[in-house]
This record gives sequence, C-alpha cells and structure tokens, in this order.
Amino acid sequence: MLSWLYWRPTALLALLALLGSPRADVTARSLASPDQAMGDPCSTKERGVNSFLWTIRRFPPAYLFGTIHVPYDRVWDYIPDNSKAAFALSDSAIFELDLTNPYTLTELAECQVLPHGQTLSDVLPADLYRRLERHVDYVRARMSHWMSEEQKKKGLFADYLFNAIAGNWRRKRPVWVMLMINSLTEADVKSRGIPVLDLYLAQEAEREGKVTGAVERVEEQVIFALNQTLLQHEVLRSHSSPTGYSSSSLIQHYNCGDLNALMFN
Repeated sequence: MLSWLYWRPTALLALLALLGSPRADVTARSLASPDQAMGDPCSTKERGVNSFLWTIRRFPPAYLFGTIHVPYDRVWDYIPDNSKAAFALSDSAIFELDLTNPYTLTELAECQVLPHGQTLSDVLPADLYRRLERHVDYVRARMSHWMSEEQKKKGLFADYLFNAIAGNWRRKRPVWVMLMINSLTEADVKSRGIPVLDLYLAQEAEREGKVTGAVERVEEQVIFALNQTLLQHEVLRSHSSPTGYSSSSLIQHYNCGDLNALMFN
C-alpha cells in the first residue's frame, strides 16, 4: 500500500529527529510555468530546491509531504509535479485531522464553545482579553474594505461575513479564537469560501477513494499560541517593521521551497 502522509511545518523538528537529514528522493520540477514566471516571487536559485516532499525508503514507499494552512489556490500552482504524483499514486492519505470524518467534525463543533456560563474573559488573562477585543473591533471596522468585488457582487455584506467568521467569539474556547484571529486578515477574507490546502487534499483523497486517517486529536491548550498569534497581528496592524512571520511571507517561502527561511528565520 502506498501511503501519503501529511505534515505541518511546525512539526519539522520532530520530523528531522525521526528521519535524519531531509532529502527528497525525486527531484522537484520547476515550480512555475512560463506564464507564472513574470510574476514569480521566487528567484531562479530558490525554485525547485525543495518540494517539501520526502520519500520513506521501504517497499512499497511512503511519502511525507508538508502543507501550509492557507487557501489552496494561493499555493497549488507552485506545488511541484512530483508531490502531486506521489499523492495520486498513494492509496491512503493521513492528515493532522481527518476533516472529512463526521465524528471529527462533530468533535470540532462541540469543543468550540466554553462550558455553560463561561466566557472568554473568564479564562484569558485580563490584558490579553482587552487586546483581543481591540483587535476584533479593528477587524470589524475594516471588513467592508477587505471584501473583494466578487464577494460584494454575490450580495455578501460585511457584517454577515464578519459574523460567519467571528460570530459569538466571546463564548469560544481559546484554541478557536486563535484560529479565528489567523483567518481575520485581508487576504483570508478575500479568499473566504476557498478550502485550505489541507482540506482540499482531504476532499480529493475522499473523492479518489483513498483510505484516510489522522495522526492527531483536537487539542485545547493554546493560551501561549493565542498570545503569540495576537502579537503577530498587532505588529502587522501597527505597520511596525516586518517580522518575517506574516501569512503572505510564509506563503512566499512555501511557494519558493525555502525550507530554511520558513522554519529557522
């Protein structure tokens, strides 16, 4: 059975300890077509250096592929043919969470809301909660400016879109607020309705009849992660010096196959 396994960049250090020095057993083809080259953010040196695909040498082989949690259309054209071929050849696909599994979806829905009577202000440090309120208010005020013309033509209203993403946020658990903050950017608002790469691949795996599974369960201990995520967005909002950790920056590094910059900058 050919297996195609998913990994997220945050798991890289554990991955290196398991596999040793990273190397792809198949050479990545050019990441961009000639039509893309004019607007290609990657240098000739960068393109094709790393496809984020590893082959685990056994018979039959297994593949380990790194994804990024962004709308798939922002990275799909840059994913090399060898990575797509490995996915197509595999008859099983293992993800962080199996987002096509009804049980997983039910678990995700049930764990979003805090216990009855609790609000986010009860579980977050007071200063962090006040900063979060200010950021959410800022996003609500900017939402109509961030929407695309296509979304507006479809009859979407800023308040509706805001509530679809951040509705009832004060009753959500910190892990979900962290995810919400990451999706409250101009680029993500414009991409609303397009599946992220992980979900797109899971849907493709299900459509092609692959066996799917997951390696993780839903976790909730994310106060530190929420604080770091909010700090990042506050820096971006204040137009401070670039930190190198914006979504657009990570997407560019991912599209260019720049593993060192992506993980160790």
